[in-house]
Amino acid sequence: MNFRFGYLLFLIVFITVMACWFAFVAILVLRKQRVKTAEAKRDRASDYGLVLQILSYAVIWFVRREPFTPITRSSDALNWIFAAVTIILAVGSIWIIMAAINTLGKEWSVRARLIEDHKLATTGPYRFARHPIYTGMLGMLFATGLAISRWPALVIAIVVFLIGTMIRIKSEERLLRAAFGAEFDNYSRRVSAIIPGIF
Repeated sequence: MNFRFGYLLFLIVFITVMACWFAFVAILVLRKQRVKTAEAKRDRASDYGLVLQILSYAVIWFVRREPFTPITRSSDALNWIFAAVTIILAVGSIWIIMAAINTLGKEWSVRARLIEDHKLATTGPYRFARHPIYTGMLGMLFATGLAISRWPALVIAIVVFLIGTMIRIKSEERLLRAAFGAEFDNYSRRVSAIIPGIF
């Protein structure tokens, strides 16, 4: 792969990932709830997990490699694969997050909580993962690492993210189990937490 073409390929990868980040921010931060909801219960322990998730993204953003270069100095075929995987991961992750938030509707929140008349989400992406928003966030972390960071930083970031995510999952599922009992237990036995069929 000549230098100019390689530079252009990874510039396209970078632009795609950045566009997905703008969409990510718009979805998670700028989205306004159309309906005011009364909060019934909240678990503040999930805030510690949120801090670790944010820290994992910080690792990726601050440990960067030379702009518009591949994550490894390997064959052209492998660089093409990494570029394609990065774009698919970024776009797919945003799609998963959007679908999950649309499924939750007024029940969506950044923090672990239940609202009055809360319903257990088991449709849309919740058919495949109990926490598809975290699936999308992990995908965005991985795509961003492939686009701008170095392998050691990506590995550390994924470990930190998974620790934070497990804290959040335990916190959220404590609330859901208390609210839905056997219904949630049956659902959690059928559906994986983050990665369908694996984790």
